[in-house]
Amino acid sequence: MRRNLFSPGRIGKLGTRHYFAYGLPALPLAALTVPVYIYIPPYYAQQLGVDLALIGILLLVARILDAVSDPVIGLLSDRWETRWGRRKPWIAGGSVVALVTAFMLCLPPDDAGGVYLFFWSVALYLAWTAISLPHNAWGAELSTDYNERSHIVAWREALTVIGTLCATGLPGLLIAVGMTGANAPLVGIFLFAAFLLPLGSLLALRMVPEPEPVHFAHRDWRAGLRIIWRNKPFRALIIAFLLNGMANSLPATLFLLFATHVLESGNAQAAILFAYFGAGVVAVPFWLKLADRYAKHRVWAMSLLWACAVFLWVPFLGAGDLWAFVAISILSGISLGADIVLPASMQADVVDADTAESGEQRTGFYFALWGVATKLSLAGAVGLAFPVLDLLGFDAQSDANGASALLGLSLLYGLVPVGFKLVSVMLIWNFPIDAAAQHALREQIAARTASARG
Repeated sequence: MRRNLFSPGRIGKLGTRHYFAYGLPALPLAALTVPVYIYIPPYYAQQLGVDLALIGILLLVARILDAVSDPVIGLLSDRWETRWGRRKPWIAGGSVVALVTAFMLCLPPDDAGGVYLFFWSVALYLAWTAISLPHNAWGAELSTDYNERSHIVAWREALTVIGTLCATGLPGLLIAVGMTGANAPLVGIFLFAAFLLPLGSLLALRMVPEPEPVHFAHRDWRAGLRIIWRNKPFRALIIAFLLNGMANSLPATLFLLFATHVLESGNAQAAILFAYFGAGVVAVPFWLKLADRYAKHRVWAMSLLWACAVFLWVPFLGAGDLWAFVAISILSGISLGADIVLPASMQADVVDADTAESGEQRTGFYFALWGVATKLSLAGAVGLAFPVLDLLGFDAQSDANGASALLGLSLLYGLVPVGFKLVSVMLIWNFPIDAAAQHALREQIAARTASARG
């Protein structure tokens, strides 16, 4: 019988075209996250009259609901097996839902209010999770090779950053061609995603195989949770991942405040962000070369130490030190290349440890837990930064903050993240899964699978 084009099957040798096709949906997905964070709040407040504080509360609640959905979607995408595979139906269906919700959110009617914003924000977050979580799990399952996993993740995450850069730079391009309406950024980003998301999803589903799931035992949910808790590599990695996520989220949350009030950088913020993310993308091949030669956890740890050495200089900056900050942004951006590739590749290795013990390939559920950690790190950064700034007497609307308030902002932006990263380094420096250990896990999984099949 002829196999369906989207059906799972045996994985042959993967090449660059497979890496690119697999990673392509991440580009428009990243672009779709930009309007919710940057353009939706001011547009709904200024043009539609929704109270700005209410918008903040509604988007926060929507994000909390999204975090709750991660384990549910992860578990369902592990358990729901179809003739098209476990991951592909979620990506196909989620792409359609994401475009519908993005259209409703980015092109609202004139009478849209808080309820409208909340409903479609929740829908967009859920659609985004329904695509990205199975997509990430699919990538972890595409290869059983310790080093190739890093290359697969590198394509996905590099395209994610490129999607963010495209969406960030698109409003300037629209202004250059004469589109100056208040909703021009939202319309432009929607059209960008409406073209690339169906195209990227179709190419991925058509060109990239989905491996058949591994099953050689079955555990009830209580036993499954106990195995997850006993997975020491998972515990070490998720704590390091959470702390490093907070270390990255703090500067992201405080960037505009630091650039405006400490550096007094004028309109250079967008260029600085482009330099930072651009350096991260350019540095990815360098980190991949190192990870092909040395253990991934050691390479990631070294990248974190590099970022710490660079960011230690941030508290010494002041008004007018723009070029010094650009240099720090580029040099710290180099470590971003490792941050976006190596932890996700290590996550796939951790899943192997679980599969070897549990007998089930629960990649979706594991990646859901990492998704929750990511969202907690973002919430933790906001929950730490703004109350501390308030205690220090910092006023975001004032141009006359005192020296102690500005110093506090600089320390939160540049020094506190260093502490989080150093703890992450201590957690992963002796991470137990290297190439040899991962190879042994795969041999154990293969042997037990063959034994179960008789």
